[in-house]
Amino acid sequence: MTLRIGNASGFYGDRFDAMREMLTGGELDVLTGDYLAELTMLILGRDRLKDPAAGYARSFLRQLEDCLGLAHERSVKIVTNAGGLNPAGLADAVRTLAGRLGIPVRVAHVEGDDLTASFPGALAAHAYLGGFGIAECLTAGADIVVTGRVTDAALVTGPAAAHFGWSPTQYDRLAGAVVAGHVLECGTQATGGNYSFFAEGDVRRPGFPLAEIHEDGSCVVTKHPGTGGFVDVGTVTAQLLYETGGARYAGPDVTARLDTVRLSQDGPDRVRIEGARGEAPPPTLKVGLNRLGGFRNEVTFVLTGLDVEAKAALVREQLGDALAKSPPADVRWELVRTDRPDADTEETASALLRLVVRDPDQAAVGRALSGAAIELALASYPGFHVVAPPGKGAPYGVFEDVYVPQAAVDHTAVLPDGTRLSVIPAQDTLVLEAAEEPDLPEPLPAGPTRRAPLGLVAGARSGDKGGNANVGVWARTDEAWRWLAHELTADRFRELLPESGGLTVVRHLLPRLRALNFVVEGILGEGVASQARFDPQAKAIGEWLRSRHLDIPEALL
Repeated sequence: MTLRIGNASGFYGDRFDAMREMLTGGELDVLTGDYLAELTMLILGRDRLKDPAAGYARSFLRQLEDCLGLAHERSVKIVTNAGGLNPAGLADAVRTLAGRLGIPVRVAHVEGDDLTASFPGALAAHAYLGGFGIAECLTAGADIVVTGRVTDAALVTGPAAAHFGWSPTQYDRLAGAVVAGHVLECGTQATGGNYSFFAEGDVRRPGFPLAEIHEDGSCVVTKHPGTGGFVDVGTVTAQLLYETGGARYAGPDVTARLDTVRLSQDGPDRVRIEGARGEAPPPTLKVGLNRLGGFRNEVTFVLTGLDVEAKAALVREQLGDALAKSPPADVRWELVRTDRPDADTEETASALLRLVVRDPDQAAVGRALSGAAIELALASYPGFHVVAPPGKGAPYGVFEDVYVPQAAVDHTAVLPDGTRLSVIPAQDTLVLEAAEEPDLPEPLPAGPTRRAPLGLVAGARSGDKGGNANVGVWARTDEAWRWLAHELTADRFRELLPESGGLTVVRHLLPRLRALNFVVEGILGEGVASQARFDPQAKAIGEWLRSRHLDIPEALL
């Protein structure tokens, strides 16, 4: 007995027609959509400030208007976290839509994640719930289940638990579903999107992934026939490493052991995932806190031709004097040397000098900055111009996570008939501890080396978790793994990426995946919304790492 679960959204703003593609492209039992991220919760929180009836992903409703009839005809259930900060509101909107279209569907929702009232000063504070509220809704006959903040993997564990009748203590099965859910959650990242070795397939328009889940928790990840992209052990490995840390991947239902997972190619565009082991979940739930951190403004100066360093120094001194009367609380300059000598276009002859300012007071980053910058137009370096004029300053958000006891959250399934059912929190729990580090593989024999980019022998994928960045790196062969595990230590990582030099870098080994996972603590400041660095979500740190040169054994090249 197999349950086929597909994904049609990896973020709020993903490909609009993906829902129709997934419903018409092949067989499905359940279609999921992940619309939430740390930044999305902030956006929805600001929406709710303007309109208390808002707070959910409106694009989901537009997709459903086009596809609700298809889902009903094909008996495909839809499970989504598009409810955001207002799952009850979205559930009502879906009922209204279904009534207008004349399509008889049973709608349920999950709530209880909203803890904003318990955290004064927070714009939004939401606990990450597990999948058993979703399971209760589906067991009660729901065709569409709308949630607020649940873990991304819960969109898969809930339907799987309902379909197979898993109990809350069948940890190995639940862990398998968590792994499947983690692979599906980011949509086309599992089918060649954002993939280090993208040139090995046609990724101009990757299809969305689906998982064929079995009763024992194992699964096969694949995609509909004829869709773009590709699914292989590498694409699945990359997504497994994305935004995770050590061997223990904790959630509200189960702690999945990523160090037990085995991947194998099961045919074209098919990867089998098996062996996942599970442990009791932690006694606490993660709560994501979003709050307004103040106001932010920026201006980017274009420095063209000769004397770039001197031009940058002049601007910094001039603006420093202009802002001295009321300096912003945080001032950051960054000179990006995109220029080349003897360039044959003006753009390639130019460097960028970026100024970012932050302050609790909008006035300190608004007119004070914009006036000072624009007044330099005829009084600064030769060739003065900016990419765009600075504005009045915009609010920015700050993200942090805290933890509360599982029992402190009123996880509630609101069934299609309106019945409110409390979901019992996990009864057996296990305090989360780091897994014991496995032994290193045997090193490669000594031999000749060549200076070359790491990316010739390893893939990488990176992302954000609050203020931290995760960088997963994997080898494609056993021999490359034997070299990588010894060569790419935390200290070597800091050498290759100097931005991490003064930060804590924790390395985790995952030998079954031939992978290393690095967590760089604090590199993203106060989270993605604070935009503390050039790449605020750490999406490209992995590719930066792959571009760095090391002495690589010639046998691997």
